[in-house]
Amino acid sequence: MIELKQLERSYKTGHTETWVLRRINLTIREGEFVTVMGPSGAGKSSLLNVLAMLDDQWRGEFYFAGEAVHAMNRKQRAELARRRIGMVFQSYHLLDDLTVAENIDLPLSYKDIPKSERQALVADTLDRFNIVGKKDLFPNQLSGGQQQLVGIARAVIHKPNLLLADEPTGNLHSEQANEIMQLFRKLNEEGTTVVQVTHSETNAGYGTRTIELRDGWLSRDTAGLVAAEGAGVRA
Repeated sequence: MIELKQLERSYKTGHTETWVLRRINLTIREGEFVTVMGPSGAGKSSLLNVLAMLDDQWRGEFYFAGEAVHAMNRKQRAELARRRIGMVFQSYHLLDDLTVAENIDLPLSYKDIPKSERQALVADTLDRFNIVGKKDLFPNQLSGGQQQLVGIARAVIHKPNLLLADEPTGNLHSEQANEIMQLFRKLNEEGTTVVQVTHSETNAGYGTRTIELRDGWLSRDTAGLVAAEGAGVRA
């Protein structure tokens, strides 16, 4: 599903260039459940933003389901992401002027789905996440954990081919966190490819493969596809 070739990302501050991703070569097959781990500043969220097509300032090659993302313009990438990708953010990214139900419905609005079917999908999703009573509230009326649940519900309602999650259970208590990870596993078993960034070994245990980033380099891959970092590898 995903193939990255020599992908790099850096930021310039004045005359200083800071690298956050270095020569990433990575293949993620359809149906995998991949966990991205590493210390703070390793490049985990930067990699996720590239995969989500939210960042287009990288260099290298990026193929998604055989399509050359690096050859697309910004509008084409945004359209592909809307159709095929669900994203769970650390900071929710809910729209303040939309209710819970309207936020959850948003991904469906990009698809050719009759209104009655959309309403039924939203109702089912509200019920699955036990937030039916919150459907008419606005984000600023919710707790952090409730906002996180709404964000996850919005990400999965349109059954994306790829689900990306950045610390998806960081604001949830342990019971809620376990329920969300069970949901991710079920979606994965039904065919959704999942890539999560987490510091949690418990969450990582739900996946089928773990990769580790250090200082922007891909240093470990339990699939055995990438060797460890080192001067010889980087050259």
